[in-house]
Amino acid sequence: MKPLVLILFGPTASGKTEVLNSLFSGGARTAEVISADSMQVYRGMDIGTAKPSPYERARIPHHLIDIRNPDEQFNAGEFVRLAEAAAVEVAARGALPVVSGGTGFYLKNLVLGLGEAPPADPGIRAELAQELAQRGAASLMEELAAADPASARRIHINDEYRLLRALEVCRLTGRPLSSFASPWSAAAEQAACGSERPFRFALAALRWNRDELYRRINARTAAMFAAGLPAEVRRLHESGYTPADPGLKAIGYREFFVQDGESGGWRLSEDFHGVQELVAQNSRRYAKRQITFFASIPAVTWIDCEGDNPAATAAARVQQLVEEALS
Repeated sequence: MKPLVLILFGPTASGKTEVLNSLFSGGARTAEVISADSMQVYRGMDIGTAKPSPYERARIPHHLIDIRNPDEQFNAGEFVRLAEAAAVEVAARGALPVVSGGTGFYLKNLVLGLGEAPPADPGIRAELAQELAQRGAASLMEELAAADPASARRIHINDEYRLLRALEVCRLTGRPLSSFASPWSAAAEQAACGSERPFRFALAALRWNRDELYRRINARTAAMFAAGLPAEVRRLHESGYTPADPGLKAIGYREFFVQDGESGGWRLSEDFHGVQELVAQNSRRYAKRQITFFASIPAVTWIDCEGDNPAATAAARVQQLVEEALS
C-alpha cells in the first residue's frame, strides 16, 4: 500500500501549528512536518512568516524551512520535488509525513501533479527579469497578450512570477504556456484519488467564521510587531535585501518599504502603526483569496474550528481522518 500523506491546510492565522502541536507533540503517533508555505523557505524571515519556533521544531521535525536566501526564487515545481522526496524519507522512518501550510498553489500541484510545461531556464529568466526592470510589467504583459492571450487574461499584471514564467515558456518552446496540458482537469482530479500519484493523501482544511478569522489575523499581526518584526525587516534591509527580491515581496515585509522617487532606491517607513494596519489589511485580503483557491482542491475534509478549544477539537477530527485512512 502506498504511504499515507496527511495534508493539513487553512488560511493565514487559522491555527495550523496549534493543531499539529495538539496532535503530535508527545503523542502515540510520530510525525514530521513538510512546510507548504512559500515564504518560510527563506532564511532570516522568521517573525513575519510565523515560522514554528525552535522549540516547536525540536518537538516535531520540520522540512523545507530555511532552505533559500531571500534573493533566490522558489517555485511550485521545486516544492513538489522536494516535498515528495521528504515524504518518502519520513515514511521510510516509520513516521507520518504531514504537509502543512497555506500556499494553495503548492498543495494543488502536490496532490494532482505538475503539468507538462518545461522546467525553468535560468538564462531566459534572467533576461526577462532585466527586461522587467527596464521596460516595466505593462510592456511585458502586452508581449504576453500577443503570444498567449489565454495566459494574459488570467495573470494579473502585478503577479511578476507568473508573468515571467508564461513569457519564459513562450520564448523557450515557441508555444504558449496555455497550450500545455494542465494536471487540474477533471480527469486529473479523478486520477489523484487513483493510481497515478506516489502517495495516498488525506486532506484536511481548517475553516473559521470570517469575522473570527479576521480577528485572529489582526491579533497575530499585532503580536508580530510586538515580537520585533520591524527590527527583523531592518536587519534584512541592512543585509542588502529589498522588495525586488522574491522573499521580501511577502506580506509582512514589503509594506515596510518606501521607494525614493528621486534615486529609485528603497528606504524603510518609520510609521510602524500605519505599516501594521496595512499588513493586517493585506493579510485579510490574502486569506480571502486563499479560501477561494482552497475550494478548487478536490477530496478535502473541511473542519470547522469552534468551541472553547478549537485546536483540540480540530486535532481530534484530523486524528479520526488519519486513523480511518490507515485502517
